Amino acid sequence: MSVRGRFEGRVALVTGGARGIGFAAAQRIASEGGRLALADIDGAAAAEAATTLPGAIGIACNITREDDVQAMVAHAESELGPVDIFVNSAAVLDDKLFLESSPADWERMMSVCLHGPMLGLRTVLPGMVDRGYGRVVCLASDSARIGQARLSYYAAAKAGVIALMKSVAQEVGRSGVTLNVVSPGATNTPLRINREESMRAQMGEEKYARRVQSVLKLYPTGRIGEPEDIAAAIAFLCSDEASWVTGQVLSVNGGFVMP
Repeated sequence: MSVRGRFEGRVALVTGGARGIGFAAAQRIASEGGRLALADIDGAAAAEAATTLPGAIGIACNITREDDVQAMVAHAESELGPVDIFVNSAAVLDDKLFLESSPADWERMMSVCLHGPMLGLRTVLPGMVDRGYGRVVCLASDSARIGQARLSYYAAAKAGVIALMKSVAQEVGRSGVTLNVVSPGATNTPLRINREESMRAQMGEEKYARRVQSVLKLYPTGRIGEPEDIAAAIAFLCSDEASWVTGQVLSVNGGFVMP
């Protein structure tokens, strides 16, 4: 349930904002009065998504490039005002055994899923600290907390995000800026759907159907998550209600992991 006016007067910048969890978070924040900048490597998709939210803008950005990230923040602030909320949802996902992966795979993953958030933080944090207010939420994964076969270097990158956010939260806590992590379980995003379709094609319908049932048994709630489930948690951590919450990892996972 949205909280009317909770983000009134706030500017939020969301990476990976054109689709999936990023867009769901943007929708939630916008529904509660926030002004949105949606950044995505697919600039056209970001622009199209922005047309569905009142007063939102879309920005093309490759978060692995420092000049792109600096331009992204400058664009958002020139159009909407200082960034109060930064949500990093941009990610890539591979499905490989570690021994079948290559250093190029690892580099791509670390560039997007760890180096990208670092560049974003380094760009938005100075202004937040100077103004004495800010909310930062980065997306991780429960694979980073427990490990997961075929997601080894994705899990490693996301574990780095958790360590990064906890460390920086300690450094800037007195400034009025909070940094937290939302750690989703399996969620029906385009990334996951594409991965599942690939597995279906490889396994065949019968074997894939058995796999789906096996996966669902691991979730006490009996279902896979939806982007809106994750967006609700992000919105809470971005709100003033969470002013005394920082350096935390909130798993939103239907009970899959109970750390």
